[in-house]
Parts: sequence; structure tokens; C-alpha cells
Amino acid sequence: MATFTGLSALWFALIGLLWAGYFFLEGFDFGVGMVSPLVSRDDTDRRLCMNAVGPVWDGNEVWLLVAGGATFAAFPLWYASLFSGAYLALFLVLMALIVRGVSFEFRGKFQDRRWRRVWDIANFAGSLVAALVWGVAFTNFAHGLPLSRAGYTGGLLGLLNPLALVGGLAAVCIFAFHGSVFLALKTSGELRQRARGTARIAGLAAVVLLAVTLAGVAAGGRPWADVSGALPGVAPLLLALVAAVLLAVAVLLIVRSREGLAFVATGAAVLLAVGAVWSLMYPMAIPASSGAVVPGVPGITIGLAASHPYTLTVMTIVAAIFTPIVLLYQGWTYWVFRRRLERPLDVPAPIPAAGGR
Repeated sequence: MATFTGLSALWFALIGLLWAGYFFLEGFDFGVGMVSPLVSRDDTDRRLCMNAVGPVWDGNEVWLLVAGGATFAAFPLWYASLFSGAYLALFLVLMALIVRGVSFEFRGKFQDRRWRRVWDIANFAGSLVAALVWGVAFTNFAHGLPLSRAGYTGGLLGLLNPLALVGGLAAVCIFAFHGSVFLALKTSGELRQRARGTARIAGLAAVVLLAVTLAGVAAGGRPWADVSGALPGVAPLLLALVAAVLLAVAVLLIVRSREGLAFVATGAAVLLAVGAVWSLMYPMAIPASSGAVVPGVPGITIGLAASHPYTLTVMTIVAAIFTPIVLLYQGWTYWVFRRRLERPLDVPAPIPAAGGR
């Protein structure tokens, strides 16, 4: 039983790290998509914004696939409860990610202003919806979900409560800030200056909305706080407070044109925010705001949701072998595409329409 509990906790932490890595990397992708209409003055600017994340956006989404796959294998009850009860929200995220991904591939296929404009809007909308829904989802995880023996019972509208919507807006602003800083780090000239200006506004909004979300979650209490293994409430509170402080520090750094350090600060804030949610949830895979799957237990514990110890052991061995390889490859990708983008040499000519028109 001790080994089983240890492996369950290990994989709960590893899945949290996968989500944190996903939001760190995909967060600036979402951010660039959301701020591109604000910082771009012409088609060349919009193309530069896409080129800034073009080589890496699809690799960043691998973290989401691995997080979902690891949840399915390590905690099948967790996976089944979420997908059966919140499938409409997950479908909405999936559609947003598909629309956004297609926009990267199709935008430059024809030399037509209206065609490109459609895919610019698609990229913006997909990024905005995905960021908003992820923020809503993780705020609900922190606050707890209504459960029954059948799993989540609230439906899509149940997820869209006022606190969760504020948390969703906080995620939108955090990712917009993260993406603006990345864009300022990757571009030059007037586009860089406009990205810095957008970053300052998004950063201030992110700090305020994160503070409001934190206050709302703290006021809502934690019904699972007395469950054996639950961390003291001060631990997630400190992580969230440090995340808010780092966002404020990043605003000061971007004012001083220190984009590199500002990006480190925004990235660390994203990681700490996910860590705060994860530490707040532990030892629950799905904490309950009301109801229960098992009588007397306010949620689904990681022990209840976990796979057999043999499955977790095999997964641990596989992860130990392949994780360093994946990290090295992705790090090499970022190293290859590390330089700033310039006008107009880094903007490839669009593919002409059929017939040469």
C-alpha cells in the first residue's frame, strides 16, 4: 500500500508538471495569437507574429497530448469522470485548438487579403477561447466541482460560475502578457515596441485578476482540507502570491526593456500558478464542492482514481527513459530558432493562387 500511495502521488505530481509545461509553452502561443491584432499594423506584422511561434507551436501542444494520455493511463477514473461530465467544455477546447492549428497552415496558401484575414481571426478566436476555457477549468479545480457517484454533475453552465469566469479572464491576461513578452523578445523595431506596450497593460490586468481569483478561491474554503495527506492551505496560497509578485516584477522588467528576464518571470508565474492549483487539490484528483463519489469523502482521491501499481511502475520506467530525450529535442528546437525576426527578410512570400493570379 505504501508503494501504491507513493506511485499515485508521484504520477499526480508528474501530470501537474506536464500541465505546467504545457501552459508555460503553449501559453505564449495563445498570447501571441491574442495580441497579434493589437500590435500588428499591416500584413507583414501579422506574418511576423505567426512566424514567431510557427516553428514551435505544434511541438508545444505535445505536452497537452502527453498530459491527457498520462491521466488516462495513470488515473482512469479521473479521466473518465472529467470526460463524461465535462465533455462539452472539452469539445469547445478541442474545436478552438483545431481552428487555431488550421490557421497556421492555411493562412499563407493564397495571396488574398480576405483569405488571410479570415485565418487571422481564426487564430485570434482559437487562442482566446482555449485560454479562457483552460482558465475556467483550473479555477473550478481549485474551488471544487459538484460530484455524485456518476462523477461530475454540473454540466457546461455549471463551470461558468462568476469565480471561474474571473479565473478564465485572469488566464487570458496572463497568457496575453506572456505572449506579448515573448513577441517583444523575438521581434525588433516598431513591432517590438508595440508588443512591450501591450505587455504592460496585459501584465497589470493579470496581476489584478489573479489577485481577485485568489481571494475568491480562499473565501470559498476547501472542504477536502481535512482529508488525510492534504497540504496546509498556506502552501498553495504562498505559491499563488509569489506568482502574482512575479507578474508585477515582469511588468517592471518589460518597462526597462529587459524582455529576457521578463519572459523568465512570466514563465515562472505560470508554473507557480499551476503548482498552486495542484497543491490545493492534493490528495484529490477531483475535489468536490458538493456531493461525493464515495460517502464521506469530498471528491475523488488520487488513490481511488489510480491504476494498478504495476501499470504505474511501467509508466515510471518509460517516463524515465524518454522524458530526457523529448526535453533535449525540444530544447534544441528553441535553440535553432532563437534569433530575433526582422522585416522583411523573415516573412516568406505567400503561395500564389492557382493560375498565377
